Amino acid sequence: MRRLALAAALAAFALPVLAQGDGIRGTGARWEKAMRAGDSAAAAACYSTDSLLWFPGTPEAKGRDAIRKVYEGFFDAYRVVDVALSNPGSQTSGDLSAGWGNYMMKLQPRKGGDPVVLRGRYTAAARRIGGQWVDVADHASAEPEPAPAASTTSK
Repeated sequence: MRRLALAAALAAFALPVLAQGDGIRGTGARWEKAMRAGDSAAAAACYSTDSLLWFPGTPEAKGRDAIRKVYEGFFDAYRVVDVALSNPGSQTSGDLSAGWGNYMMKLQPRKGGDPVVLRGRYTAAARRIGGQWVDVADHASAEPEPAPAASTTSK
């Protein structure tokens, strides 16, 4: 009986914590799954209806429908072979969560040719709406080209 009371007390404490979800990390995990599946609707579902997306090489997309179209175009051009988010950082407070890190996407062009590997950085903000975390802003940028090597010739 005492163990049952202890288990009930722990559950009463843990349920509100678990109900908070995992903030921006949860949206990132759903995004990775959608990317691997090549599913533009699932990728767009990671965003709020009025979200902003800055995807590398594309104009700003505002709203879930515009974001879905960005992903449709992307998946029409490429098959995702692999995708990973790395070096993640995040901060969550209440219904707001921010995240940052690096991404890598290995892509196979649908028109043929060698695989392409994209690497870059991302910063995103998410909000809990209706009990679910969704991105409200997502900015990804390509990794900059390495700086040219300094000249070692002397005059």
